[in-house]
Amino acid sequence: MPSKIAQQLLNWYHEHARSLPWREDPAPYRVWVSEIMLQQTRVETVLAYFERWIAQFPNVKILAAAHEQEVLQCWEGLGYYSRARNLHRAARIVVDAHGGELPTDRQTLESLPGIGPYTAGAITSIAFGQDEAALDGNIRRVYARLFNVDQPTRERETEKHLWAIACQQLPSGQAGDYNQALMDLGATICTPRNPNCEACPLQNLCEAYTLDVQELRPVKIARPPVPHHTVAAAVIHRYGLVLIAQRPPNGLLGGLWEFPGGKQEDGESLPQALQREIMEELDTQIEVGEQLGIYNHAYTHFKVTLHAFHCRLTGGEPQALEASDLRWTAVSTLGDFPMGKLDRMISKDLQGE
Repeated sequence: MPSKIAQQLLNWYHEHARSLPWREDPAPYRVWVSEIMLQQTRVETVLAYFERWIAQFPNVKILAAAHEQEVLQCWEGLGYYSRARNLHRAARIVVDAHGGELPTDRQTLESLPGIGPYTAGAITSIAFGQDEAALDGNIRRVYARLFNVDQPTRERETEKHLWAIACQQLPSGQAGDYNQALMDLGATICTPRNPNCEACPLQNLCEAYTLDVQELRPVKIARPPVPHHTVAAAVIHRYGLVLIAQRPPNGLLGGLWEFPGGKQEDGESLPQALQREIMEELDTQIEVGEQLGIYNHAYTHFKVTLHAFHCRLTGGEPQALEASDLRWTAVSTLGDFPMGKLDRMISKDLQGE
């Protein structure tokens, strides 16, 4: 028999489940892609990207055969690009080592790039109907409130405790629906701020609600202030073309294209910072001209204000000292190169969009 929590939650889910494309057709590949896209990204944002991805890469074999630049371009704007690279790498492993079929067991799934305990649990329960628990940010929050967990949820012992709860509450034969019900509850009712407890199907079972501490759960460790960096980028013109550089394959925005530049150091003006960075990155000298624009963006662990300048070469042919590749390209073709948000904003300004 399912627990009271599981039964009440499943009853609610069967009436209020969100209509999502990967639920309408929960084929393993589609569930896998959706779960990777949903890591640190809201459902509302993912929907259009998922449809576009499935249209371009409808199955794992087509994804495995694609060039990485195609994959990154299809992902552009969704952020956390290591997810796309891992999907691509994992697809090639699935084709080469598993005959193009996504493994059905949790341990093998977790050996694939980009698949951790939560994603493996979601795939095995939703796509393969197995009795496997899942624990993501939404589910942690729900359990922390239901069981009034008063320790920081990301501490190792608390994490083990939450996994134990997830396994204990799992209803046999209904794990897929149950895990998705928890996700929906956390996304729509048991939200991080101002949870809608009056609409919650588990209100009568929630310890935090009974004690009126739901706003204090889950307990989080205070984060240090987010650093802010000032960055300069060079739009280097020559013969009607502009120079772009491809970032190294690993690390932040790996494999994407950018306008070269870097962080301003103490005591430097922006033009001085840009001239130093271009010498270090490209072994060439530039003259810094008119400012093109100022752009702001927040990453997970830091914020950036980027100042872009029109520039021209004054000495030396650019060399790819720190980049994977360099390319002179027409402004009209910048859309053919996958870029991060800041560089895409520069690109669009150059194109007059």
